[in-house]
Amino acid sequence: MSNKSYQMPIQSLHFENSWRRRRSVRPRASEPPLRAELFGVEQLARHAAALAAKHEIATTPGSNRLLARLAHNEEVLRAFNHATLGVDESRRVTPAAEWLLDNFYLIEEQIQMARRHLPREYSRELPRLTSGPSAGLLRVYDIVLELISHVDAEIDAESLTAFVAAYQTASALKLGELWAIPIMLRLGLIENLQRVATGLTKARHDRNLANVWVDRLQAMAEKNPSHLVIVVADMARADLPLSSSFVAEFCQRLSHLNPVLHLARGWLEQRLAEQGLSIEQLVHQESQSQASDQVSVSHSIASLR
Repeated sequence: MSNKSYQMPIQSLHFENSWRRRRSVRPRASEPPLRAELFGVEQLARHAAALAAKHEIATTPGSNRLLARLAHNEEVLRAFNHATLGVDESRRVTPAAEWLLDNFYLIEEQIQMARRHLPREYSRELPRLTSGPSAGLLRVYDIVLELISHVDAEIDAESLTAFVAAYQTASALKLGELWAIPIMLRLGLIENLQRVATGLTKARHDRNLANVWVDRLQAMAEKNPSHLVIVVADMARADLPLSSSFVAEFCQRLSHLNPVLHLARGWLEQRLAEQGLSIEQLVHQESQSQASDQVSVSHSIASLR
């Protein structure tokens, strides 16, 4: 998102050890990417007006939480970039992760630009929200998060202008808020990339864990196939993350190995069936998730340019 794109105001706009170690550092649940129902311009306008009617504004200034959030996002994205660079060549890297890796220089530039253009005292003067998921955050920041969510981070001048104009039919924005929209968009897009990166980190952890178990199964199949049931029993006792990433990687690896390992697949099918799930469902879900992440990352990066 270049400064030329949006001119404000808007009007001019070892196995056990390895497994335990991996398990102990499994990423925590995170906020999902900014990804909601896709809206056209007219739907965006209606949503903006409804959002304005719902917003409640604080009457006193608050602390600047956006700079702290930016620092957190920068830390997460740098850690993700470092970890991706260290991925073994024999392991797959998802398309979204490749996008983040290839464009990390741009992301770093945008983070530094955002920090320069967000003076602590300036943002303290902008209206902030008192309720809802964004309570305590700037109203204008919540507005851009909503826009990003409903266009999947594909920002253009038409949708931006229509969204802000429709919001103002119900609640006027201050001049300072209008001028802050470009920097808020930058912060929101960086936030979105961080959320995707956090999800990708968890997915990579689950794929790595799947590979640890497949490696153990393969080693036992080569050493003493009659003891495979012991490994499967260990799997049944383990607190495995039966996520789409784990299941897809586990089954993909098994499909290329000794058929005797299908004992493990049978156990997995049974465990999933107990939860009303199937391998096919989760493999499809993982494929969709990777495609969605790639789109969100590519849109976010394009909008940052």
